[in-house]
Amino acid sequence: MANAGVDDDIFEALLDTVSRFARERLIPAEETVEETDEIPADIVAEMKEMGLFGISIGEEHGGLGLSTLQEAKLIEALCYASLVFRSLIGTTVGIGSQGIVMDGTDAQKAEWLPRLATGEAISAFALTEPDYGSDASRIKTSARREGDDFVINGTKRYITNAPYATVFTVMARSNPEISGARGISAFIVPADTPGITVATPDRKMGQRGAKTADVIFENVRVPASAIVGGPENEGKGFVTAMKVLDRGRVHISGMATGTAQRMLDMATDYAMDRKTMEKPIAEHQLVQAMLADCQTEIYAMRSLAHMAAVLYDTKGAAPMEAACAKYFTTEAAGRIADRCVQIFGGAGYMAEYAIERLYRDVRLLRIYEGTSQIQQTTIAKGLVKRRAEQR
Repeated sequence: MANAGVDDDIFEALLDTVSRFARERLIPAEETVEETDEIPADIVAEMKEMGLFGISIGEEHGGLGLSTLQEAKLIEALCYASLVFRSLIGTTVGIGSQGIVMDGTDAQKAEWLPRLATGEAISAFALTEPDYGSDASRIKTSARREGDDFVINGTKRYITNAPYATVFTVMARSNPEISGARGISAFIVPADTPGITVATPDRKMGQRGAKTADVIFENVRVPASAIVGGPENEGKGFVTAMKVLDRGRVHISGMATGTAQRMLDMATDYAMDRKTMEKPIAEHQLVQAMLADCQTEIYAMRSLAHMAAVLYDTKGAAPMEAACAKYFTTEAAGRIADRCVQIFGGAGYMAEYAIERLYRDVRLLRIYEGTSQIQQTTIAKGLVKRRAEQR
């Protein structure tokens, strides 16, 4: 199931537009977002107009229909600016819409994808719970069958864009007699359905302006047709979630690469301008070593992200490769952030410098959509399985 995406010339024009948008519109707005904890409405409107909410939704549903490789490149360009701006479109582009794209019925696609593609509707993915994050196969949120309906009860935690959501993709246990992943179904639940409460947005270490919150479901009634893929897909929600996360991990690899490039550019500029011992610190070998390590890792990050993306586009799945890309790029972004703050010295610890904020923002990359430890587990299992098949 090869996915070639859009024409190269069209994509390159879009990529240039997004790159200029990040530098000319988004970066100047970063301090305002940090102070107000909100993305300005005019920027949101511009992102909708550019089609950024629909980059992974097919053209037949009003989206841009980018390939995974094109998405990784575009997200890298967007994430040269603060990761917060990407967060606004992230759940709709990725885990919020892709379950419908991959496994939804024709009716579900027709109802939701055109609205998601334009940003008219915002999607959120409700998987994580207070007691179960990495071990998502053990979630407790229940979906009890009552006639032709299901009644959902439970609490979801750290749900990105929950305060803005128009619709949730909710993972809930529809068959309590089946433990583990096989008893879980994915439900499309409009945010205005009676019984849904979105809690006060969380206070976080970084990424101010990107909103997460608990979502409480109390006797939320939905029809069986709300199951992603229809009633016949009951119990297959976890499979959908894992497929969605594969592409999402390539997406995050693009994020990590974009913000790492921004931090290195800032640190390089600072090293060229800052002088000690009557010469720029960029001429000191130990500073050069840190800059060189950052540059080398960024080349590796970009190459790995693109390799995983091409494989996903070619085969429609790349679980081990996507995990490798997510694991390496996000860990590398953390190392690069640390080196860049070190190059800034005391100034890097001051809030007046953007590097301090970026340092806090990138820490989340190693946690969401599968922690680094989950990626290691996925990689190791995939490696053992592949080797067993080769022997």
